[in-house]
Amino acid sequence: MGNSQKNQGLTSHTVRGEIARVVYANDEGTYSVLRVRDSNGQEHVVVGNISGAFEGQNLEATGKYETHREFGRQLRVEQFRFTLPSTREGIVKYLSSGMIEGIGPKYAECIVNHFGEKTLDILDNYSVRLQEVPGIGKKRAAMISGAWKEQSAKRDTFIFLQGLGISSLFCQKLYKEYGDRTAQVVKNNPYQLADEIDGIGFLMADRIASSLGISNDAAIRLAAGAIYTINQLTAAGHCCYPTEEFVQKCAETLQVDNEQAQCGITEALTQSLLVEDSGMYYPRNLFKAESELPGHLLRLISVKRHCGERLAKIPAASNILLSDEQLTAVERAGHSPVSIITGGPGVGKTTVVGEIVRKAKAAGLKIYLAAPTGRAAKRMSESTGFPAKTLHRMLKWEPAERSFAYNQYHPLPCDLLIVDEVSMLDLSLALCLFRAIKAGTTVILVGDKDQLPSVGPGDVFHCLLKSRLFLVTHLSKIFRQGEGSRIILNAHRVNNGQMPEGNSKQQELTDFYWIEQDDPERVADLILRMQSERIPQRFGFHPARDIQVLTPMNRGQVGTAALNQSLQEKLNPGHKPQFKSGDKVFKTGDKVMQTSNNYDKNVFNGDMGRIGNIDIKEKQFSVYFDNRAVTYEFTETDQLTLAYAITIHKSQGSEFPAVIMPMLNQHYMMLQRNLLYTGMTRARRLLILIGSSKAIGMAVRNSRLEPRYSKLLERLSNYRQEH
Repeated sequence: MGNSQKNQGLTSHTVRGEIARVVYANDEGTYSVLRVRDSNGQEHVVVGNISGAFEGQNLEATGKYETHREFGRQLRVEQFRFTLPSTREGIVKYLSSGMIEGIGPKYAECIVNHFGEKTLDILDNYSVRLQEVPGIGKKRAAMISGAWKEQSAKRDTFIFLQGLGISSLFCQKLYKEYGDRTAQVVKNNPYQLADEIDGIGFLMADRIASSLGISNDAAIRLAAGAIYTINQLTAAGHCCYPTEEFVQKCAETLQVDNEQAQCGITEALTQSLLVEDSGMYYPRNLFKAESELPGHLLRLISVKRHCGERLAKIPAASNILLSDEQLTAVERAGHSPVSIITGGPGVGKTTVVGEIVRKAKAAGLKIYLAAPTGRAAKRMSESTGFPAKTLHRMLKWEPAERSFAYNQYHPLPCDLLIVDEVSMLDLSLALCLFRAIKAGTTVILVGDKDQLPSVGPGDVFHCLLKSRLFLVTHLSKIFRQGEGSRIILNAHRVNNGQMPEGNSKQQELTDFYWIEQDDPERVADLILRMQSERIPQRFGFHPARDIQVLTPMNRGQVGTAALNQSLQEKLNPGHKPQFKSGDKVFKTGDKVMQTSNNYDKNVFNGDMGRIGNIDIKEKQFSVYFDNRAVTYEFTETDQLTLAYAITIHKSQGSEFPAVIMPMLNQHYMMLQRNLLYTGMTRARRLLILIGSSKAIGMAVRNSRLEPRYSKLLERLSNYRQEH
């Protein structure tokens, strides 16, 4: 409540009574407001981390009283537990809450009128007597009885979990995963939940552990904290981390001294969850990936003959004029088993790939085209006239096996493989890809070295470029198709450390506009008007389908969270079918993005789609990804986010007809040249850059790249020397 309240002392108080009214309840369990009526009939306002509360339940809550400036005296809860109601009114409210299938307000009233305060005992032990209630026949009685028995263990479990401060959403997830074993699993090792339940990370597990009385220096906590710390570092792009700095990071995370942090690391090493190698700590999976990948790369480049040699026999197309750089790139596809083509926008990478595909078709080669994202694969298909797939779909994930169908034992059946947007390739996906390529296949890797690095851990593309193991063609000449594009010209200016050129003639239609503005409130309002009115009216773009807002950050007035809420209201208004998950509302027609890989659904991090049907009764909804419908449970919304506005990082591999990109002084933590450059190159036909000269200048001048700890380059060099 901040400065809107004053503390009423340090004395703890306990309130016991029936929940008379749920004033407000956040599904995530972060905040609830309840009115609780005690045995004397007095009502108390109880606030805090309480979830899963229903009117009619009994609650025992302990906390400290405080006075809110607007709402008066209230008990801020520190501990609580639910119990079943005992009064007639409470039982009616509880049974009416929707907890029991087959009982709504009408039947709840009838049942309690018949059995009174013995109702819950009847449901527990004599449910056959439900048939005595007027209007309840044998079939409905059996349904209610079955639902009550089914809920019995679940109710006790939920009461236990909620007493630990676990929200109703996660109670459902836990029970779905562990069933009747849930309470025991949580008691035995709450940190296990962070590994096995989506959305429960170390911090939430740590709060649960604290509620269970697990001490700060318990071995189980210290080891879990070490794993959490390394996972946080890999989420920032690192494959490993220097040992001394890692101990310090763990100590800060766990709020313990370095010696205790080292104990946790040692325990994680003993459990083979961490690996120490050459002064670095790794998560086991990334150590294995980094150690194994060089062998697959050297296997591919060490062949004496490869399928692409047949390309050299096919004459160049007579109707396409290629530059010397482009001719070199095409020729290298026939001379080298693995070659790399890199360059910025408008330099003819697409033309080169198209010519290689044409030659390969003429030579009778079996061709595979792939890219890390669906949008990049679709763009590749459109530009070459040849079908392309995402890497995940090309490698064919098999849910039952929890692995890709194509691997070192069952390689891809192609002669030529061209992979675009390789800068997006993280270490784990790179390993899966190169495992699945058989020796003798010709491989061409295409990417822009100046884009942001992969979202996942590693810096694979730069390591390949620096390794000097592969023939690399750098395309630099901007071709005719880009000469009239101010997007492309300004992107290259930024990449060369120069400021983009503003608009000299405001009335002249062009594809690039820079609007000088740095006030966040005005920028947020400008984005709304631009997307909903000005751009559609002047350029004819559809406001929701064609225009994408890209922003450096999630937080703030021009961050994704705030912009998505306001853009949703503006672009998808009305009371159409919708549901609430935490503080987010999802509606039919909403633009959404998948934020994690879901191999079972065949949907991957960064995939964008639209919400279709919402089934409130079944608590399910569908999302259309390129006309393919995927079904989600309401409890799976943590995998999705609204995507009217997305971060520039999340836009990698995508291209949009029109882009609005704010870049303000308040984004100073994120202002880097490669971030600005990446965002600019996402726009195909129109880019609106909004920001001050100071902010844009900060980004242009800041070409320093944050280091990503990895030993891949060193391992590639060592592997070559050893073999």
